[in-house]
Amino acid sequence: MTIALPLEDLSIAAVHDAYRSGAFTAEELIAAYLDRIEHLDRSGPELNSLISVSETALDQARRLDAALAETGELVGRLHGIPVVVKDQIETADLPTSFGSVASGDYRPERDATAIARLRDAGAIILGKTTMPDFATSWFSTSSRSGLTKNPYDLARDPGGSSSGTAAAVAANLSLVGIGEDTGGSIRLPASFCGLVGLRVTPGLISRAGMSSLVKPQDTSGPMTRTVEDAARLLDVLVGYDPADEYTAAVVVAGEGRPYVDSVSGASVAGKRIGVLRQAFGDPADPDGARVNETVERALDALARAGAELIDIEIDDLDEQVGFTSLYTTRSQQDMNEFVAARPGLGIPSMRYLIEEGKYHEKLDLLEGIVAGPLNPTDDPHYVERVLAQTAFQRQVLGIMARNDLDAIAFPDSKLPAPTHEDIFADRWTCLTYPTNTVIASQLLFPAITVPAGLTGDGLPVGLELMAAPYAERPLLEVAAGVESVLQGRHAPQL
Repeated sequence: MTIALPLEDLSIAAVHDAYRSGAFTAEELIAAYLDRIEHLDRSGPELNSLISVSETALDQARRLDAALAETGELVGRLHGIPVVVKDQIETADLPTSFGSVASGDYRPERDATAIARLRDAGAIILGKTTMPDFATSWFSTSSRSGLTKNPYDLARDPGGSSSGTAAAVAANLSLVGIGEDTGGSIRLPASFCGLVGLRVTPGLISRAGMSSLVKPQDTSGPMTRTVEDAARLLDVLVGYDPADEYTAAVVVAGEGRPYVDSVSGASVAGKRIGVLRQAFGDPADPDGARVNETVERALDALARAGAELIDIEIDDLDEQVGFTSLYTTRSQQDMNEFVAARPGLGIPSMRYLIEEGKYHEKLDLLEGIVAGPLNPTDDPHYVERVLAQTAFQRQVLGIMARNDLDAIAFPDSKLPAPTHEDIFADRWTCLTYPTNTVIASQLLFPAITVPAGLTGDGLPVGLELMAAPYAERPLLEVAAGVESVLQGRHAPQL
Protein backbone atom coordinates (compact mmCIF):
# COMPACT_ATOMS: atom_id res chain seq x y z
CA MET A 1 0.00 0.00 0.00
CA THR A 2 1.29 3.50 -0.83
CA ILE A 3 0.74 6.68 1.14
CA ALA A 4 -1.73 8.81 -0.79
CA LEU A 5 -1.14 12.04 1.15
CA PRO A 6 2.03 14.06 0.45
CA LEU A 7 4.41 13.76 3.38
CA GLU A 8 4.55 17.56 3.72
CA ASP A 9 0.80 17.63 4.41
CA LEU A 10 0.92 15.14 7.26
CA SER A 11 0.32 16.00 10.91
CA ILE A 12 0.20 13.84 14.02
CA ALA A 13 -3.61 13.84 13.99
CA ALA A 14 -3.75 13.00 10.27
CA VAL A 15 -1.32 10.11 10.72
CA HIS A 16 -3.34 8.68 13.60
CA ASP A 17 -6.54 8.96 11.56
CA ALA A 18 -4.79 7.07 8.75
CA TYR A 19 -3.57 4.34 11.11
CA ARG A 20 -7.07 3.85 12.52
CA SER A 21 -8.72 3.80 9.09
CA GLY A 22 -6.11 1.51 7.56
CA ALA A 23 -5.12 4.09 4.93
CA PHE A 24 -1.50 3.23 5.68
CA THR A 25 0.54 1.60 8.43
CA ALA A 26 3.35 2.80 10.64
CA GLU A 27 5.70 0.50 8.75
CA GLU A 28 4.73 2.14 5.46
CA LEU A 29 5.14 5.63 6.89
CA ILE A 30 8.57 4.91 8.35
CA ALA A 31 9.66 3.31 5.06
CA ALA A 32 8.55 6.43 3.18
CA TYR A 33 10.59 8.70 5.44
CA LEU A 34 13.64 6.42 5.26
CA ASP A 35 13.41 6.51 1.47
CA ARG A 36 13.20 10.30 1.53
CA ILE A 37 16.24 10.47 3.82
CA GLU A 38 18.20 8.36 1.37
CA HIS A 39 17.23 10.51 -1.61
CA LEU A 40 17.51 13.97 -0.05
CA ASP A 41 19.88 13.72 2.89
CA ARG A 42 22.36 11.08 1.76
CA SER A 43 22.18 11.80 -1.98
CA GLY A 44 20.48 14.34 -4.24
CA PRO A 45 20.90 17.74 -2.56
CA GLU A 46 22.78 16.02 0.30
CA LEU A 47 21.28 18.12 3.08
CA ASN A 48 23.44 16.36 5.69
CA SER A 49 20.88 16.82 8.44
CA LEU A 50 21.05 13.36 10.02
CA ILE A 51 24.20 12.06 11.65
CA SER A 52 22.74 8.61 12.33
CA VAL A 53 19.59 6.74 11.29
CA SER A 54 17.84 4.05 13.32
CA GLU A 55 18.29 0.48 12.11
CA THR A 56 15.36 -0.71 14.24
CA ALA A 57 12.71 1.87 13.28
CA LEU A 58 10.93 -0.48 10.87
CA ASP A 59 10.82 -3.26 13.48
CA GLN A 60 9.38 -0.83 16.03
CA ALA A 61 6.76 0.23 13.50
CA ARG A 62 5.77 -3.38 12.80
CA ARG A 63 5.28 -4.01 16.53
CA LEU A 64 3.08 -0.94 16.83
CA ASP A 65 1.04 -2.03 13.80
CA ALA A 66 0.56 -5.44 15.39
CA ALA A 67 -0.55 -3.88 18.68
CA LEU A 68 -3.11 -1.68 16.90
CA ALA A 69 -4.40 -4.63 14.87
CA GLU A 70 -4.81 -6.72 18.03
CA THR A 71 -6.39 -4.14 20.34
CA GLY A 72 -7.86 -1.55 17.99
CA GLU A 73 -6.22 1.12 20.15
CA LEU A 74 -3.18 3.33 19.77
CA VAL A 75 -0.53 2.65 22.42
CA GLY A 76 -0.13 6.34 23.29
CA ARG A 77 -0.34 9.96 22.21
CA LEU A 78 2.53 9.51 19.72
CA HIS A 79 1.78 6.01 18.42
CA GLY A 80 3.95 5.41 15.36
CA ILE A 81 5.02 9.05 15.03
CA PRO A 82 8.54 9.38 13.56
CA VAL A 83 10.73 11.84 15.48
CA VAL A 84 14.24 13.08 14.74
CA VAL A 85 16.27 14.22 17.75
CA LYS A 86 19.14 16.64 18.11
CA ASP A 87 22.32 14.70 18.87
CA GLN A 88 22.69 16.60 22.13
CA ILE A 89 20.12 14.33 23.79
CA GLU A 90 21.18 10.83 24.80
CA THR A 91 19.69 7.75 23.14
CA ALA A 92 20.56 4.20 24.19
CA ASP A 93 19.96 2.66 20.75
CA LEU A 94 21.86 5.28 18.73
CA PRO A 95 25.25 6.94 19.25
CA THR A 96 25.23 10.41 20.78
CA SER A 97 28.05 12.65 19.60
CA PHE A 98 27.11 16.14 20.86
CA GLY A 99 28.36 17.30 17.46
CA SER A 100 31.96 16.64 18.48
CA VAL A 101 34.64 14.70 16.62
CA ALA A 102 36.14 13.90 20.03
CA SER A 103 33.12 11.86 21.19
CA GLY A 104 34.20 8.73 19.28
CA ASP A 105 31.60 5.97 19.31
CA TYR A 106 30.01 7.01 22.59
CA ARG A 107 26.72 5.27 23.22
CA PRO A 108 24.86 6.10 26.46
CA GLU A 109 23.66 3.36 28.77
CA ARG A 110 20.16 4.79 28.94
CA ASP A 111 17.83 7.19 27.19
CA ALA A 112 17.50 10.77 28.32
CA THR A 113 14.26 11.31 30.23
CA ALA A 114 12.72 13.23 27.31
CA ILE A 115 13.49 10.34 24.95
CA ALA A 116 12.01 7.82 27.36
CA ARG A 117 8.81 9.85 27.56
CA LEU A 118 8.58 9.97 23.76
CA ARG A 119 9.08 6.21 23.47
CA ASP A 120 6.54 5.51 26.22
CA ALA A 121 4.01 7.48 24.18
CA GLY A 122 4.68 5.30 21.12
CA ALA A 123 7.05 7.57 19.19
CA ILE A 124 9.70 6.08 16.91
CA ILE A 125 13.11 7.76 17.09
CA LEU A 126 14.01 7.85 13.41
CA GLY A 127 17.49 9.33 13.78
CA LYS A 128 19.83 11.83 15.43
CA THR A 129 20.45 15.20 13.83
CA THR A 130 23.52 17.31 13.21
CA MET A 131 24.64 20.17 15.45
CA PRO A 132 27.73 22.30 16.11
CA ASP A 133 30.12 21.05 18.80
CA PHE A 134 28.28 21.00 22.14
CA ALA A 135 25.68 23.43 20.79
CA THR A 136 28.10 26.38 20.74
CA SER A 137 26.99 28.22 17.60
CA TRP A 138 24.11 29.87 15.78
CA PHE A 139 25.32 27.97 12.70
CA SER A 140 25.73 24.32 11.67
CA THR A 141 29.55 24.25 11.76
CA SER A 142 30.48 20.93 13.39
CA SER A 143 33.76 19.09 13.77
CA ARG A 144 31.74 15.87 13.54
CA SER A 145 29.39 16.46 10.61
CA GLY A 146 30.69 19.54 8.82
CA LEU A 147 27.98 21.76 7.33
CA THR A 148 24.24 21.18 7.05
CA LYS A 149 22.34 22.79 4.17
CA ASN A 150 19.20 24.89 4.37
CA PRO A 151 16.43 23.20 2.31
CA TYR A 152 15.23 26.59 1.03
CA ASP A 153 18.64 27.58 -0.34
CA LEU A 154 21.41 25.00 -0.33
CA ALA A 155 24.07 27.71 -0.21
CA ARG A 156 22.70 28.93 3.11
CA ASP A 157 22.92 27.65 6.66
CA PRO A 158 19.85 26.24 8.45
CA GLY A 159 20.86 27.97 11.69
CA GLY A 160 21.97 26.48 14.96
CA SER A 161 22.42 24.89 17.14
CA SER A 162 19.48 22.57 16.34
CA SER A 163 20.65 22.64 12.73
CA GLY A 164 19.86 19.13 11.57
CA THR A 165 16.47 18.94 13.26
CA ALA A 166 15.39 22.13 11.50
CA ALA A 167 16.63 21.01 8.09
CA ALA A 168 15.19 17.50 8.44
CA VAL A 169 11.70 18.53 9.54
CA ALA A 170 11.57 21.36 6.99
CA ALA A 171 12.52 18.94 4.20
CA ASN A 172 9.94 16.40 5.42
CA LEU A 173 12.50 13.79 6.38
CA SER A 174 10.52 13.22 9.57
CA LEU A 175 7.09 14.17 10.83
CA VAL A 176 8.37 16.15 13.85
CA GLY A 177 11.64 16.84 15.63
CA ILE A 178 13.19 17.68 18.97
CA GLY A 179 15.74 20.45 19.42
CA GLU A 180 17.36 22.19 22.37
CA ASP A 181 17.29 25.88 23.23
CA THR A 182 19.60 27.81 25.53
CA GLY A 183 19.78 31.15 23.75
CA GLY A 184 17.57 30.38 20.77
CA SER A 185 18.83 27.09 19.36
CA ILE A 186 15.30 25.86 18.65
CA ARG A 187 13.75 29.12 17.49
CA LEU A 188 16.53 30.51 15.28
CA PRO A 189 16.90 27.42 13.03
CA ALA A 190 13.12 26.96 13.03
CA SER A 191 12.73 30.52 11.76
CA PHE A 192 15.37 29.98 9.06
CA CYS A 193 13.65 26.79 7.91
CA GLY A 194 9.99 27.79 7.95
CA LEU A 195 9.03 25.86 11.09
CA VAL A 196 7.29 26.28 14.41
CA GLY A 197 9.83 26.10 17.24
CA LEU A 198 8.86 26.23 20.90
CA ARG A 199 11.01 27.13 23.89
CA VAL A 200 9.21 26.41 27.17
CA THR A 201 9.86 27.93 30.56
CA PRO A 202 13.03 26.11 31.73
CA GLY A 203 12.22 23.18 33.97
CA LEU A 204 8.98 22.05 32.37
CA ILE A 205 10.87 19.47 30.29
CA SER A 206 13.58 17.36 31.92
CA ARG A 207 17.16 18.00 30.85
CA ALA A 208 18.46 14.73 32.36
CA GLY A 209 20.61 13.14 29.64
CA MET A 210 20.99 16.37 27.67
CA SER A 211 24.25 18.30 27.60
CA SER A 212 24.19 21.71 29.26
CA LEU A 213 25.34 25.09 28.01
CA VAL A 214 23.84 27.45 30.60
CA LYS A 215 21.96 25.10 32.89
CA PRO A 216 19.28 27.50 34.20
CA GLN A 217 18.39 28.47 30.62
CA ASP A 218 18.53 25.06 28.90
CA THR A 219 15.48 23.26 27.62
CA SER A 220 14.64 20.77 24.91
CA GLY A 221 11.48 21.28 22.90
CA PRO A 222 9.43 20.71 19.74
CA MET A 223 10.33 21.69 16.18
CA THR A 224 7.33 21.04 13.95
CA ARG A 225 5.45 22.25 10.91
CA THR A 226 2.35 23.26 12.89
CA VAL A 227 1.56 24.76 16.28
CA GLU A 228 -0.83 21.89 16.99
CA ASP A 229 1.92 19.30 16.56
CA ALA A 230 4.18 21.29 18.90
CA ALA A 231 1.41 21.24 21.51
CA ARG A 232 0.94 17.49 21.08
CA LEU A 233 4.65 16.92 21.72
CA LEU A 234 4.48 19.17 24.76
CA ASP A 235 1.72 17.01 26.23
CA VAL A 236 4.20 14.13 26.28
CA LEU A 237 7.42 15.94 27.19
CA VAL A 238 6.33 18.10 30.14
CA GLY A 239 6.50 16.51 33.58
CA TYR A 240 8.40 16.15 36.83
CA ASP A 241 11.63 14.14 36.79
CA PRO A 242 13.54 13.45 40.03
CA ALA A 243 16.72 13.29 37.93
CA ASP A 244 16.37 17.00 37.13
CA GLU A 245 15.60 19.20 40.13
CA TYR A 246 14.60 22.06 37.85
CA THR A 247 11.46 20.13 36.83
CA ALA A 248 9.91 21.02 40.17
CA ALA A 249 8.73 23.95 38.02
CA VAL A 250 5.76 21.83 36.92
CA VAL A 251 4.22 22.55 40.34
CA VAL A 252 4.15 26.24 39.43
CA ALA A 253 2.91 25.58 35.90
CA GLY A 254 0.05 23.42 37.15
CA GLU A 255 -1.50 20.54 35.29
CA GLY A 256 -4.35 22.39 33.59
CA ARG A 257 -5.94 21.18 30.40
CA PRO A 258 -3.88 19.39 27.73
CA TYR A 259 -1.69 21.77 25.78
CA VAL A 260 -3.25 20.67 22.52
CA ASP A 261 -6.65 21.93 23.71
CA SER A 262 -5.20 25.46 23.69
CA VAL A 263 -5.02 25.52 19.89
CA SER A 264 -8.56 24.41 19.12
CA GLY A 265 -10.49 27.23 17.45
CA ALA A 266 -7.75 29.74 18.27
CA SER A 267 -8.08 33.28 16.93
CA VAL A 268 -6.11 36.51 17.18
CA ALA A 269 -9.28 38.59 17.44
CA GLY A 270 -9.01 40.73 20.56
CA LYS A 271 -5.50 39.50 21.41
CA ARG A 272 -3.22 42.30 22.56
CA ILE A 273 0.25 41.86 21.09
CA GLY A 274 3.15 44.14 21.95
CA VAL A 275 5.39 44.93 18.96
CA LEU A 276 9.07 45.34 19.89
CA ARG A 277 10.40 47.39 16.99
CA GLN A 278 13.78 47.75 18.73
CA ALA A 279 14.39 44.18 17.62
CA PHE A 280 13.68 44.78 13.93
CA GLY A 281 16.48 44.79 11.37
CA ASP A 282 18.38 47.79 10.09
CA PRO A 283 16.25 49.18 7.23
CA ALA A 284 19.42 50.47 5.55
CA ASP A 285 20.72 46.88 5.28
CA PRO A 286 19.07 45.10 2.30
CA ASP A 287 18.95 41.83 4.25
CA GLY A 288 17.44 43.51 7.30
CA ALA A 289 14.96 45.37 5.12
CA ARG A 290 13.70 42.10 3.61
CA VAL A 291 13.07 40.67 7.08
CA ASN A 292 11.30 43.87 8.17
CA GLU A 293 9.07 43.85 5.08
CA THR A 294 8.02 40.25 5.72
CA VAL A 295 7.29 40.91 9.39
CA GLU A 296 5.37 44.13 8.65
CA ARG A 297 3.17 42.27 6.15
CA ALA A 298 2.49 39.66 8.82
CA LEU A 299 1.62 42.29 11.43
CA ASP A 300 -0.71 44.05 8.99
CA ALA A 301 -2.50 40.75 8.37
CA LEU A 302 -2.88 40.16 12.11
CA ALA A 303 -4.29 43.64 12.63
CA ARG A 304 -6.82 43.08 9.85
CA ALA A 305 -7.81 39.82 11.58
CA GLY A 306 -8.62 41.69 14.78
CA ALA A 307 -5.40 41.60 16.80
CA GLU A 308 -4.65 44.75 18.78
CA LEU A 309 -1.01 45.74 18.14
CA ILE A 310 0.68 47.99 20.67
CA ASP A 311 4.18 49.34 20.07
CA ILE A 312 6.35 48.84 23.16
CA GLU A 313 9.92 49.64 24.16
CA ILE A 314 12.28 47.98 26.64
CA ASP A 315 14.71 50.39 28.25
CA ASP A 316 18.36 49.74 27.40
CA LEU A 317 17.45 46.49 25.66
CA ASP A 318 20.83 45.79 24.05
CA GLU A 319 22.72 46.64 27.22
CA GLN A 320 20.50 44.42 29.37
CA VAL A 321 20.78 41.48 26.96
CA GLY A 322 24.56 41.87 26.84
CA PHE A 323 25.08 42.13 30.59
CA THR A 324 22.77 39.25 31.56
CA SER A 325 24.47 36.80 29.17
CA LEU A 326 26.10 33.98 31.16
CA TYR A 327 27.77 32.06 28.34
CA THR A 328 31.34 33.13 29.01
CA THR A 329 30.75 33.22 32.78
CA ARG A 330 28.86 30.05 33.64
CA SER A 331 28.93 27.70 30.62
CA GLN A 332 32.37 26.19 31.21
CA GLN A 333 31.36 24.95 34.68
CA ASP A 334 28.07 23.47 33.47
CA MET A 335 29.61 21.84 30.38
CA ASN A 336 32.53 20.39 32.33
CA GLU A 337 30.17 18.99 34.95
CA PHE A 338 28.23 17.17 32.23
CA VAL A 339 31.20 15.55 30.47
CA ALA A 340 32.92 14.67 33.77
CA ALA A 341 29.89 12.55 34.69
CA ARG A 342 30.45 10.53 31.47
CA PRO A 343 33.97 9.08 31.53
CA GLY A 344 33.08 6.84 28.58
CA LEU A 345 32.75 9.93 26.43
CA GLY A 346 36.50 10.49 26.59
CA ILE A 347 36.23 14.28 26.89
CA PRO A 348 37.51 15.44 30.29
CA SER A 349 36.71 19.13 29.78
CA MET A 350 35.99 21.85 27.26
CA ARG A 351 39.57 23.09 27.61
CA TYR A 352 40.74 19.69 26.39
CA LEU A 353 38.86 20.25 23.12
CA ILE A 354 40.53 23.61 22.60
CA GLU A 355 44.02 22.46 23.57
CA GLU A 356 43.81 19.38 21.33
CA GLY A 357 42.23 21.28 18.45
CA LYS A 358 39.25 18.92 18.48
CA TYR A 359 36.59 21.45 17.56
CA HIS A 360 35.37 23.28 14.47
CA GLU A 361 37.46 26.30 13.56
CA LYS A 362 34.42 28.62 13.43
CA LEU A 363 33.28 28.12 17.02
CA ASP A 364 34.27 31.45 18.55
CA LEU A 365 31.73 30.96 21.33
CA LEU A 366 33.42 27.74 22.47
CA GLU A 367 36.74 29.57 22.49
CA GLY A 368 35.18 32.40 24.50
CA ILE A 369 33.67 29.96 26.99
CA VAL A 370 37.02 28.27 27.64
CA ALA A 371 38.72 31.66 27.96
CA GLY A 372 36.27 32.48 30.76
CA PRO A 373 36.34 31.38 34.41
CA LEU A 374 36.16 27.75 35.50
CA ASN A 375 33.91 28.85 38.35
CA PRO A 376 31.28 31.50 37.58
CA THR A 377 31.85 33.23 40.92
CA ASP A 378 35.37 34.04 39.73
CA ASP A 379 33.70 36.62 37.48
CA PRO A 380 33.55 39.70 39.75
CA HIS A 381 30.29 40.70 38.04
CA TYR A 382 28.56 37.32 38.32
CA VAL A 383 26.20 38.25 41.16
CA GLU A 384 25.42 41.55 39.44
CA ARG A 385 24.57 39.68 36.23
CA VAL A 386 22.15 37.35 38.03
CA LEU A 387 20.52 40.25 39.87
CA ALA A 388 20.29 42.18 36.60
CA GLN A 389 18.46 39.24 35.06
CA THR A 390 15.68 39.43 37.68
CA ALA A 391 15.46 43.21 37.19
CA PHE A 392 15.18 42.62 33.44
CA GLN A 393 12.33 40.17 34.09
CA ARG A 394 10.48 42.63 36.30
CA GLN A 395 10.77 45.39 33.72
CA VAL A 396 9.34 43.29 30.90
CA LEU A 397 6.59 41.81 33.07
CA GLY A 398 5.70 45.38 34.05
CA ILE A 399 5.39 46.34 30.39
CA MET A 400 3.11 43.35 29.82
CA ALA A 401 0.98 44.24 32.85
CA ARG A 402 0.61 47.94 32.02
CA ASN A 403 -0.40 47.18 28.45
CA ASP A 404 -2.44 44.06 29.26
CA LEU A 405 -0.47 42.08 26.68
CA ASP A 406 -1.07 38.48 25.68
CA ALA A 407 2.36 38.27 24.00
CA ILE A 408 5.25 40.33 22.67
CA ALA A 409 6.20 39.97 18.99
CA PHE A 410 9.41 40.56 17.04
CA PRO A 411 11.46 38.80 14.33
CA ASP A 412 13.57 35.90 15.62
CA SER A 413 16.56 37.33 13.78
CA LYS A 414 17.31 40.72 12.25
CA LEU A 415 18.60 38.89 9.16
CA PRO A 416 17.56 35.90 7.05
CA ALA A 417 19.66 32.73 7.02
CA PRO A 418 23.30 33.55 6.22
CA THR A 419 25.23 31.89 3.44
CA HIS A 420 27.97 29.42 4.27
CA GLU A 421 30.29 31.84 2.51
CA ASP A 422 29.25 34.58 4.97
CA ILE A 423 30.14 32.32 7.88
CA PHE A 424 33.54 31.23 6.60
CA ALA A 425 34.44 34.77 5.57
CA ASP A 426 33.62 35.91 9.12
CA ARG A 427 30.95 38.33 8.01
CA TRP A 428 29.18 36.90 11.04
CA THR A 429 30.42 34.92 14.02
CA CYS A 430 28.38 33.40 16.79
CA LEU A 431 29.30 36.25 19.12
CA THR A 432 28.34 38.96 16.60
CA TYR A 433 25.26 37.48 14.92
CA PRO A 434 22.15 39.68 15.46
CA THR A 435 19.65 37.15 16.77
CA ASN A 436 16.77 38.28 18.97
CA THR A 437 16.08 34.87 20.48
CA VAL A 438 18.40 35.62 23.41
CA ILE A 439 15.82 38.09 24.75
CA ALA A 440 13.35 35.41 25.89
CA SER A 441 16.15 33.05 26.89
CA GLN A 442 17.81 35.49 29.27
CA LEU A 443 14.43 36.51 30.66
CA LEU A 444 13.70 32.79 31.25
CA PHE A 445 10.41 33.34 29.37
CA PRO A 446 8.69 30.88 27.04
CA ALA A 447 8.67 31.82 23.35
CA ILE A 448 7.53 30.33 20.08
CA THR A 449 8.41 31.13 16.48
CA VAL A 450 5.71 30.91 13.82
CA PRO A 451 6.45 31.22 10.08
CA ALA A 452 5.70 34.81 9.03
CA GLY A 453 6.19 34.13 5.33
CA LEU A 454 9.01 34.32 2.80
CA THR A 455 11.20 37.20 1.74
CA GLY A 456 11.08 38.32 -1.88
CA ASP A 457 13.93 35.92 -2.65
CA GLY A 458 12.20 32.96 -1.01
CA LEU A 459 13.80 32.78 2.44
CA PRO A 460 11.67 31.97 5.51
CA VAL A 461 11.22 34.56 8.25
CA GLY A 462 9.99 33.68 11.73
CA LEU A 463 7.77 35.83 13.95
CA GLU A 464 8.66 35.24 17.60
CA LEU A 465 5.94 35.45 20.22
CA MET A 466 7.09 35.76 23.84
CA ALA A 467 4.94 35.35 26.96
CA ALA A 468 5.32 35.38 30.73
CA PRO A 469 6.81 32.35 32.54
CA TYR A 470 4.52 29.30 32.69
CA ALA A 471 2.07 30.87 30.21
CA GLU A 472 2.60 28.16 27.58
CA ARG A 473 -1.11 27.46 27.15
CA PRO A 474 -2.16 31.03 26.33
CA LEU A 475 1.02 31.41 24.27
CA LEU A 476 0.06 28.38 22.16
CA GLU A 477 -3.41 29.86 21.70
CA VAL A 478 -1.96 33.12 20.38
CA ALA A 479 0.51 31.23 18.17
CA ALA A 480 -2.22 29.04 16.69
CA GLY A 481 -4.28 32.12 15.93
CA VAL A 482 -1.29 33.79 14.27
CA GLU A 483 -0.59 30.64 12.26
CA SER A 484 -4.17 30.44 11.01
CA VAL A 485 -4.02 34.03 9.74
CA LEU A 486 -0.54 34.03 8.23
CA GLN A 487 -0.29 30.48 6.86
CA GLY A 488 3.35 31.42 6.42
CA ARG A 489 4.93 28.02 5.91
CA HIS A 490 5.68 26.96 2.35
CA ALA A 491 7.41 23.63 1.79
CA PRO A 492 10.86 23.91 0.18
CA GLN A 493 11.26 22.77 -3.41
CA LEU A 494 13.84 19.97 -3.41
